Amino acid sequence: MSYLKFDKSRLVNLEYSLSREVLRSNRAGSYISTTISGCNTRKYHGLLVCPVDELDGDKHVLLSSLDETIIQHGAEFNLGIHKYEGDYFEPKGHKYIRDYEVDRVPKTTFRVGGVVFSKERILVQNEQQVLTRYTLEEANSPTTLRLKPFMAFRSVHNLSKANMYANTKYQTVENGIKMKMYEGYPDLHMQFSKSVEFISVPDWYKDIEYVKEQNRGYDYKEDLFIPGYFEMPIKKGESIVFSASTTEAKPNSFKTKFTRELSKRPPRDTFMSNLINAAQQFFIIKDDVKDVIAGFPWYGSIPRQTFVSLPGLALEQEEYELFEDIIDTQLKNLKNGLFPLVNGKQNLAYNNIDTSLWFFWALQQYAKETNNQKHIWTKYKKEIKQILDSFRNGTDYNIKMAENGLLAGYSDNLALTWMDSYLDGKPIVNRNGMPVEVNALWYNAVCFALELAKSAGAKSFEKEWKEYPDKIAESFMNEFWCDEHSYLADSVNGDYKDWSIRPNMVIAAALDYTPLSKEQRKEVLGIVKHQLLTPRGLRTLSPRNAEYEGFCVGSVIEREKTLHQGTAWPWLLMFFVEGYLKIHKRGGMPFVKKLIEGFEEEMTEHCIGTIPENYNGNPPHYGKGAISQAWNVAAIIRSYKLIVNFSE
Repeated sequence: MSYLKFDKSRLVNLEYSLSREVLRSNRAGSYISTTISGCNTRKYHGLLVCPVDELDGDKHVLLSSLDETIIQHGAEFNLGIHKYEGDYFEPKGHKYIRDYEVDRVPKTTFRVGGVVFSKERILVQNEQQVLTRYTLEEANSPTTLRLKPFMAFRSVHNLSKANMYANTKYQTVENGIKMKMYEGYPDLHMQFSKSVEFISVPDWYKDIEYVKEQNRGYDYKEDLFIPGYFEMPIKKGESIVFSASTTEAKPNSFKTKFTRELSKRPPRDTFMSNLINAAQQFFIIKDDVKDVIAGFPWYGSIPRQTFVSLPGLALEQEEYELFEDIIDTQLKNLKNGLFPLVNGKQNLAYNNIDTSLWFFWALQQYAKETNNQKHIWTKYKKEIKQILDSFRNGTDYNIKMAENGLLAGYSDNLALTWMDSYLDGKPIVNRNGMPVEVNALWYNAVCFALELAKSAGAKSFEKEWKEYPDKIAESFMNEFWCDEHSYLADSVNGDYKDWSIRPNMVIAAALDYTPLSKEQRKEVLGIVKHQLLTPRGLRTLSPRNAEYEGFCVGSVIEREKTLHQGTAWPWLLMFFVEGYLKIHKRGGMPFVKKLIEGFEEEMTEHCIGTIPENYNGNPPHYGKGAISQAWNVAAIIRSYKLIVNFSE
């Protein structure tokens, strides 16, 4: 019995099925994504989406979709579905869906008259290959299966249009064909576990629409190329495996390979197993490089989010070697004490002040988990010293420790913290100067570095830095705390202090090393609880503020304006939970436990089994942005484990 349950009576309802997306990825950087109806609603959807290093290393949609048709007595029943202009769907295969299950892999069951037909898809773990297993569960008459592939061969960020430059020719391979529509791409091999007939009927299917892109204000019409279709007989009880891969494979291995790959997948039979399953989707291991994808479908490697994510993604599963390997990957791009905003691209941008401090925080969680401070100092002391020295002496983007010991950064047209939305080329939230979470993390980093140095007997480092914690703590309280407000300013720039109620101060209340007293932490958590807390995360601005935006909707510009002016972000919850438990101990457990377990509802909403990028600040708190975000999944896992640890 599957833990994730869907209303069978509503599966044929497009309003229900189009809003629920499916995502599966592998360690090679590929993914499958569509809706439970099988109708693609985003340009990012596809059945084989993989990085193409020969072009740009970015992800590309090779196989967009695959339409199945059941044929009996000359009657054809098309199980595919695509949207065209005017809310017209053709074919209307969703009306035959009778069940949708998600355990190790998703399984869709169709009923057509006396025919019961199922399909299951799986990505091979370390290859650019997707396997689909079709099974004829019930049939009373001879049955033929027809499959029609829809080809894209384009970046996930673009759309395909019919053109005369596409190479529409194909070559036969064992039990299938291969084709490559444009230079620079690998061949796509489409093969079957049994002999098939391929009928060449080349054509462009034009103006297929993606409703999610339309709603987001982007181009949303695409032309896809169909080279023809495959046909084969299928008997009652028989399974046929289809493979789409960038390399030719042996068809007689497909069934065994599908079963073997299926056995590797952990069951998704509890709330936590779903989250851990989702966490595994973010790891990428390719060419001996191990990294984290920040979110699907459009994000790559983002160092800030990697450091925030790693404790929940790796440490909570005791994957310590993987944790260090990913840290080592990030350190390759450390420059002048700073990490880039995004990895993997030329001309890396380093305009951030907080990522290096999140590096310390991630190592701190590792130290608490393994109690091996001496090893951490020995391995990472060079980078630790580089970052601290760069910040103390000054680095790029006017990032430097001020005379009072606090850390400041100034850039008129660039955001230096995670609140990095822009309008007309300038940050929407101006946090120039000294942001509160940056200085809380700075204090924590210096204290933690001294803890590591002491464990290793690094006397010279201790002597050099031992006076700084008291100085930073005193200045922090002088600049950010006000008894009249009883909470922390969000940023300080000279004489100006921004007293907007934002969630960044909750980080200061949760850190192991904090300048705040217990009573002050309690007051911060209280105001966050009453003005920022939602069932899906912390709002980025209090609803009492005139600038508050409760819904992330509208055009690209309209959505950008709301991201840090009210939109709720789940990753911040782990700091609220940790701070709350540190203050209220076991007495706070029922409240935070209910809060985290509330995300169980998300397992069958939006993207199945995972958590999206952010949510509307106002109810209903509908999921927005990327359909699966690493630091959100990690935060809920870590929060859940924190609650378990307190209960024990």
